Amino acid sequence: MMIALHAWRSAESIVKFKNLCPTRPLILALTGTDINEFIHSHPKPTLHSMNAADELVCLHDGVAEIVAKKYRNKLHVIYQSATPLPGPRKPAIQNFDICVLGHLRDVKDPLRTALAVRNLPAESRIRVIHLGKAHNKIWANRAVTEMNRNPRYIWKGERPGWQVRRELAKTRLMVISSLAEGGANVVSEALVTGVPVIASNIHGNLGMLGPDYPGYYPVGDEDALRDLLRRAEQNPEFLADLTRRCKARAKLFKPAEERRRWRTLMAKYN
Repeated sequence: MMIALHAWRSAESIVKFKNLCPTRPLILALTGTDINEFIHSHPKPTLHSMNAADELVCLHDGVAEIVAKKYRNKLHVIYQSATPLPGPRKPAIQNFDICVLGHLRDVKDPLRTALAVRNLPAESRIRVIHLGKAHNKIWANRAVTEMNRNPRYIWKGERPGWQVRRELAKTRLMVISSLAEGGANVVSEALVTGVPVIASNIHGNLGMLGPDYPGYYPVGDEDALRDLLRRAEQNPEFLADLTRRCKARAKLFKPAEERRRWRTLMAKYN
């Protein structure tokens, strides 16, 4: 059995495997770049890999709406799991901290949350803490420039996993502002640690948080994002509802559930 990552980049290896082992099953894991980018930019090798695979594994429920119908009977959702925090969360009191966890590059729309909090009223306690590596000097300069003009935005750059988890322990909520995702692991981490999420309304986020989740905003719309952040700060019932819904989804992202889904898939070939 072969499990390949990146339908486009693995195309040659997949062909060789199927030629050498025509009776052995092939499982292809579809990443975000496969379903959001390569399927359009490199359709021939990507679709060839998908056609050759016996099973397709994806990371969120929305992939079924992206790929052609003919692939859906071999498509399996296996969410990326994350480990819960070792102890209870202790959100900061002085500020209403909001975290953004993601590298600074175009597809992440990384400064959207900073733009959303630029002109909040003076009484707001919202502060944005951003952890993530700049893709290049241009993005690093943009983040520094934004910090210089926006006292509510703090970019801390790339941080090790333990610092990310410490931030999750003290934040009030997390924002994922991406233009496209294949199933962001930071959403998994937020859910299993009990952190409510505000998200752009893309397939990758809807497929992880559920279609009826009330914490979505239109992609790139900082005004709508600002309204949600202020509502979360001012309305405890709204924040509690987001938290409750996220906790209800958390069971899907536990390591035991990820293992169970893999075992179910593999059992087809035992």
